[in-house]
Amino acid sequence: MPPIPPLFTLPIVPSGSVTCTQPSPRVYLLTFESPPDNRMIPSFCDAFLLALDILEHRFPKGVIITTSAIQKFYSNGLDYDSAIKTKGFFQNHLYPLWRRLLTYPTPTLALLPGHAFAAGLMTAMMHDYRLMNPHKGYLCLNELDFGAPLTPPMAAIFRQKLPSPNTYRAMVLESRRMGGLEALKEGVVDGLGGVEEALAVVREARLGERGGSGVYGRLKGEMWRETVGLLEGGAEREGEMGGKEREERAKVADGKRKEEGIRRVEEWERRSTGHTRSKL
Repeated sequence: MPPIPPLFTLPIVPSGSVTCTQPSPRVYLLTFESPPDNRMIPSFCDAFLLALDILEHRFPKGVIITTSAIQKFYSNGLDYDSAIKTKGFFQNHLYPLWRRLLTYPTPTLALLPGHAFAAGLMTAMMHDYRLMNPHKGYLCLNELDFGAPLTPPMAAIFRQKLPSPNTYRAMVLESRRMGGLEALKEGVVDGLGGVEEALAVVREARLGERGGSGVYGRLKGEMWRETVGLLEGGAEREGEMGGKEREERAKVADGKRKEEGIRRVEEWERRSTGHTRSKL
């Protein structure tokens, strides 16, 4: 595939970027590169989140594919020292990104060119679909190996999305490393391949049409309610609510998040030079 001019590029401090291209009509490819292995530091999470905001509020609805320019890694997870030293890292950086992906108003697909470990794999799980390189890379939850517990939303996303409790047990309690073929067999990923295969999934499932009715994100919010509630810190309260109350609360929260997203986009536009806003 020939080089595609970027729609926009966002910096990741201290080095790196998130670049958005459009390999097909209404298909947006977010490619991140934060050497050496795309650790999920605050600036990585914030740039990723801003890219999602820009696409929602400044471009026509479509499909988002996320991938890495570093072919060895999709993401090697958290920078553990940075995470524990950054006040409010989970609540202010990581969880908002995960919540955004999990309930994004259009389809999302994580394209894994290489390893996805720990929080890197969790980030892929927050997408609607996952495709993996069949020839290299492993998926692994290795918290057992370095002595870190899983937080409630970290555990919940696998409990909700993995088709087998035996796979869940092997990943968490054995730190099993899965290559592409095993990951496909166990239902951790939905297919194998690269960008062309991802575009084929988009075409075959008609994913570009799925966000048009305006309820795609709401449907996902209900599907993954347990994880969403844990990411928001209100899972116990969620369980006490009736359906109507929960729906009203979700509408208010979604409206607030939309306002915050638009504010972030407008701040980025003010800081940027030569940026042309796309008409919706």
